[in-house]
Parts: sequence; C-alpha cells; structure tokens
Amino acid sequence: MPKPALLIDVDGPLNPFRATPTLRPAGYRTHRYRANEAITYRVWLNPAHGPALAALSEQFELMWATTWQQEANTWIGPKIGLPQLPVITFGAEPARPVPALDDGRDIHRKSETIAAAMSGRRFVWIDDEITDVDADYLSRRHYPSFSLYRIDPAVGLLDADFAAIGDLAGGGPKMSCGPDHAAMRRKLHVEKTARRAARSRPH
Repeated sequence: MPKPALLIDVDGPLNPFRATPTLRPAGYRTHRYRANEAITYRVWLNPAHGPALAALSEQFELMWATTWQQEANTWIGPKIGLPQLPVITFGAEPARPVPALDDGRDIHRKSETIAAAMSGRRFVWIDDEITDVDADYLSRRHYPSFSLYRIDPAVGLLDADFAAIGDLAGGGPKMSCGPDHAAMRRKLHVEKTARRAARSRPH
C-alpha cells in the first residue's frame, strides 16, 4: 500500500505573503521571483522548512499542489533544500469560484483536480485557502480518507504544524488548523511593534 500523500501549497504555508510587508518574519529569507519583464514578486522562504518537510517523507509521499506547478521544483524547492517532487498539474485558473455543491457553495479551484489525482488514496492537503466547503465536496467525491490542514498566510508553517501534520498520516479530522495561529499572529504583532519601537528610539 502506498504512503499517504502530503500535498504542499507554496503561497501561504511556505511563503507567508500576508505578513506585514515591511517586516520579514523571523527565520525567513527574501527572494525575488521575476515573473516577466515587468513583474517581480517578493517571496519569503524559511530554509528550515525543507528539512522539516523532508522528515515527513518517512510517513508521506511529498507532492506539490500549488499554482507554481513545475516551478515549485525548479525555483522553490532548491531554496529550501527539497529534492524534486511529483507535481499535481492544474489548468488555467477559473475567472470565478467553482460552484460544485448542490447548495451552490463554491469550492477551491484546486479541489476537483486533487480529487481526481488522488483517486481514493489517503492524503493530507496543506493550503491557506481551503475551507469546510472543500471538505464537504471531497467527502462526496473521495472516500473519507483525507485531511485538510489550513495555514494562516500571515504566519506560515510553524514548528508545531509539522508535528500536527505528521499525526495525520494515519487518519484524523477532515478539516483542521493545527496550533493556535490567531494567538501566534497576535504574538508576532507584539514582537514587530517592539522591533519598530526599538528602531525608532534615538541611539
């Protein structure tokens, strides 16, 4: 029997793009991704996340489930020390949310593709945009061996998240958020405020 799959999103879990723009989160390094001649994106990555994810490969088969698609292997992975991983390929992003439930609720644009790609295999999906609606949809499309793990995109993956994700390898709730990200967000805000105040004091 294959290992369960660990489906990894980039923006949000690995790149906390919603964090305060002027204050890089502790432990992260700033990278610049040139999308084209006119557009360059700032990407924050934590080099400790690669080894932490690699350690989970004892329990999971790691896979990219991100709109970075193959560039997750060529651009993201090398910067945090991850080897080449299988990539779930998504089509063009729809112009509006996908209404896929009988009551008209919208699912995440990745959910249909992931349901088809996993084809009944147990998986844990790490993302910052998944909701209970996606859990409901996947329960109908996929036998109930999956767990969705939502990350706060202002915080990103925390040390405690990796332990919580490892605990899901053998089963667990269909939807969870792991540690108290709201509390961590408040803590980070206090730390950032203190750092700003320290910089503004005369020396």
